[in-house]
Amino acid sequence: MKVILLSDIKGVGKKDQIINANDGYARNYLFPKKLAVEATTGNLSNLKAKQESNQYRKDMQKDEAINLANRIKEINLEIKVKAGENGKIFGGVTAKEIADNLKTQYDIEVDKKKVNLSETIKVTGTRTVDIKLYEGVIGKLKINVIS
Repeated sequence: MKVILLSDIKGVGKKDQIINANDGYARNYLFPKKLAVEATTGNLSNLKAKQESNQYRKDMQKDEAINLANRIKEINLEIKVKAGENGKIFGGVTAKEIADNLKTQYDIEVDKKKVNLSETIKVTGTRTVDIKLYEGVIGKLKINVIS
C-alpha cells in the first residue's frame, strides 16, 4: 500500500515521502498514530501543492539573500575603536560588533552567528569578512577598523 508520511520515522522514511508499506503496518500502526495517510489522488495533489509552495518560498528567500549580498558588497563599514601606538586594538572587534554596526549604520540586520570571523580583529586596518546569508549565498563585507 502506498502511503504519504506525515512525520519522520526512523528506519522508514522522511516527512512528505511516499513509501510502500505493508497493509497491516499501515492500517494498524501508521494510520492510527497519524504518522501517515493513504496516497490517494487528493492527498497526492495536496502534497504536490505543498511542495511547490515550499519551493517558491525557498526561491524567494534565496533571491532576497542574493540582493542583500549585492548590497553588502557595495558597503565599506567603518568601526571606530580605541587603539594603542602600534595600531593594536584594546579588546578586539567581534562578530557581534560587526553585526551591530551594520544594523546602526546601514539598517541591515544580520545574525552575529552568520558573520564568518575566524578570530576577533586585533589591529586597525581594512579587511574583508564573509557573511553567510543563505545556503550557497555569501556576502563579502569590507570593514575599515579605525582609531
